[in-house]
Amino acid sequence: MSELKKELGFLQGVGLLSTSLLGTGVFAVPAITAQIAGHDGLWAWPLLLILVFPIAIIFAELGKYYPSAGGVAYFVAKAFTPNLGRVTAWSFLSVIPVGLPAALYIASGFWRSLFNLSPEGELALQIATLLLIWGIGLFGAGASGWVQSIIAILIIGLVMAICFSSSPSVLTVEWPNITEIKITPIINSLAVMFWCFVGLEAFVHLSTEFKRPEKDFPRALIIGLILAGFIYWACTAAVIFFNPNTSIATSALPKIIEMLFGDNVLWVFCIIGYLACFASINIYCQSFARLVWDQASTYSPKSRLANLSKRSTPVSALTLVVLLSLFFLLAIHFFTISLHSLLEYANGVFVLIYLLAMLSATKLLKGKLRILAMICSIICVGLLFVIGYKSLYAIGIFILLYLVAKKLKTNQS
Repeated sequence: MSELKKELGFLQGVGLLSTSLLGTGVFAVPAITAQIAGHDGLWAWPLLLILVFPIAIIFAELGKYYPSAGGVAYFVAKAFTPNLGRVTAWSFLSVIPVGLPAALYIASGFWRSLFNLSPEGELALQIATLLLIWGIGLFGAGASGWVQSIIAILIIGLVMAICFSSSPSVLTVEWPNITEIKITPIINSLAVMFWCFVGLEAFVHLSTEFKRPEKDFPRALIIGLILAGFIYWACTAAVIFFNPNTSIATSALPKIIEMLFGDNVLWVFCIIGYLACFASINIYCQSFARLVWDQASTYSPKSRLANLSKRSTPVSALTLVVLLSLFFLLAIHFFTISLHSLLEYANGVFVLIYLLAMLSATKLLKGKLRILAMICSIICVGLLFVIGYKSLYAIGIFILLYLVAKKLKTNQS
């Protein structure tokens, strides 16, 4: 079987992960957090980081010892059965109908606010974004890594400009007394905030393309996570500090930019915001493509989806992913579903995938890491309860796919 090209280094890895975590969330979710939890949202980010950090450690260890383009599906297959691994792969792909349209909607929102785009114009921009991602995917993970490292630097520069362009600085915002915070709003905000830390499972699909996966992959994952966590907190602090007085989440930071630098600089924010979203959507599309390629290589090696291009990239699989994304993007365009709902439905899929990865780790890892994986499994179950009934989308699809896979296996026997 052909192999993916090993071309990623440590800095490229940090760029890929940090932009995938920041991407679509950094310019929308902090404002949603402030709307739901108010000042208490300042505590919500450290809490979520504490919950996600041990999960990140387990992902780092799994990617270090079991690098594979199959990602979580590979871990599940190795820990349990190949059939369950296959179901996990299909379940991960079920995020395409809800997650990618939500991400594309956030991305096009920056141009909508700047040029007052019509719904049709916004849809055209979303389609153009998918085509651009397909074009970049032709050049391999190395190209994506460098592009997204540059985008990460732009995001950090913009957030730092917001934080330090006022006197006093945004970073001096007063934290609520921990004994006075309200738990319910924080829990409600976590259901949306988890969107900001999905990307770990997608990053795992790229582990086999690192030059030194055992060393650079875990370091890039942990540093990228911490960097993203700080930037999310800083953006939430900025929304609370400036109080832009808007009910539209994606309009909060643009209003802050106007307050600080005037509307002449708004186009800079829109470009960086769009690029941030583009980076996140890109890594997911490339990861989905690698997952499709891995599954095809394992179960249908003669399939066209199992082929690699001359540059050792899964072009056929990426084309399928882009076409599926386009189909569901058009469907969402004609059926009105709120961004808030799309994020929570997608989060249900991601948390379920995280849970399956942690359960796999309890069998694949040893010693203290196995105990940590057990704790992480409990955390993931708790996050499913936080998301509530919308997690039934992910659970229902998983059960349905499992029954279909079981029937197919029986028929083949």
